[in-house]
Amino acid sequence: MIAGSSSTEREPLPFHALVPFLLVTFGLAWGILALFIFLPDQMTALFGALTGQHPLFFLAVYAPAIAAFILVAYYGGAGGLRRYLARLLLWRCSLAWYAFLILGIPLLFLGGAALKGNLFAEPFPFSSLQALGAAMLFMAIKGPVEEFGWRGLALPLLQRKLAPIWAGLILGVIWGLWHFPAFLLSGTPQSAWSFTPFLVGSVAVSVIATQLFNASRGSILLPALLHFQLINPIWPDAQPYDTLFFVAAALMVVWFNRKAMLNKAWGVTEVIPQAANSVPHPAGLTPRP
Repeated sequence: MIAGSSSTEREPLPFHALVPFLLVTFGLAWGILALFIFLPDQMTALFGALTGQHPLFFLAVYAPAIAAFILVAYYGGAGGLRRYLARLLLWRCSLAWYAFLILGIPLLFLGGAALKGNLFAEPFPFSSLQALGAAMLFMAIKGPVEEFGWRGLALPLLQRKLAPIWAGLILGVIWGLWHFPAFLLSGTPQSAWSFTPFLVGSVAVSVIATQLFNASRGSILLPALLHFQLINPIWPDAQPYDTLFFVAAALMVVWFNRKAMLNKAWGVTEVIPQAANSVPHPAGLTPRP
């Protein structure tokens, strides 16, 4: 239910839609990567070596968004899909969150790189503005698209049953495990990372993204911006030490927002905004009865 609604009003997209969402999200992504893991010669002969730039890798990355679009279109039709996409226009949030997104995240990576000992050891990875711009654009149309599924659909559904802290923790585990097959393939960006710190970091980031999502009244845009900052190619390599800093940041977010994080009533639960409005009801600020 959303704030101000009657107890008999039905949600446009039911909680059990999580099941097909996860089936499509995992089935599509894990299916593609499993073919390259178990049939590497055949898949490479047909499609070429799998890399982070391969179209099939993009298709795997887009699996959460594809699943979300299918479900929103099925339950809400064309009008529901338009209202769902209107959540990309939700940008209002406190200046503290924008400071964290723009300045805080780079500082976390710099802290991790300093702890790793390579803060000043590696040259800037781009030789020209054109190369930098291309890399930034490439990242902007890659990982952030996942947020149509994770925070666009899965998180508000989980928050119908759970307080934000638990919804964020559970989604973080699911999100981290979803990436696991990529750690088994040499051509993917994750192949050089350790999975355990990545999983812990995913859970920490999910908790942060949960409060950002609720504070912005269900925005898809701001979690996507957070996701972009996590994979921004200009930050130094801080794996796995950046995990320590993101865990510390998540603990601070929970502490300073403990009333909202621990209270189920403060979670945004709309996936498809009501037809009467083009944006969701501000359930992230007003407790639901």
